[in-house]
Amino acid sequence: MVDLVSFKTNLDQALSEAISGMEEDKDHILIDIIPAAVVMMMSHLKSKKGYSFNTLIDITAVDFPAREQRFDVIYHFLSMTENKRCRVTTPISEGEEVQSITRVFECANWFEREIFDLFGIKFASHPDLRRILTDYGFEGHPLRKDFPTSGFLEVRYDELEKRVIYEPTTLTQGYRDFDFLSPWDNPDVYANTRSRSKT
Repeated sequence: MVDLVSFKTNLDQALSEAISGMEEDKDHILIDIIPAAVVMMMSHLKSKKGYSFNTLIDITAVDFPAREQRFDVIYHFLSMTENKRCRVTTPISEGEEVQSITRVFECANWFEREIFDLFGIKFASHPDLRRILTDYGFEGHPLRKDFPTSGFLEVRYDELEKRVIYEPTTLTQGYRDFDFLSPWDNPDVYANTRSRSKT
């Protein structure tokens, strides 16, 4: 069975120096690494010495706008033979690129495209880095904390032009009446409420 001590003994010096933190939580090995070591670490995890974490479950990211290294890129792995999971996290600054791991895990292709699309994080040496979930003309990256919830553009099908058109987002509130008054401020409403409660 894999434990943290046996995992550490299989790390060479270059990998040990690239790791900024490591701990174990139940059936997970949690590793923090520097961005430059991403491909090297993923290759090690996939190997027998890395206990065959050869199933890449997911790649995601988290946005911390106030932090100097704004994003965390997070990789989740599973070792079927050892019944163990591994999470690798690497922090990067805005505008910094991460090496693509598609040469180690081919299935990383769409995961990395999704992160590029939703967070704007670029993966160097990716074979086809382009948007995957949003439209080609989409502006911005929707999972960044500073992205407006309303977006920048709205899409609709125009019957006259017989095509999909893009327009700036407009939030019309004309049908709503914001009087900002409490019913308790109106003596008539308050009296009616009291008379109903007594019956």
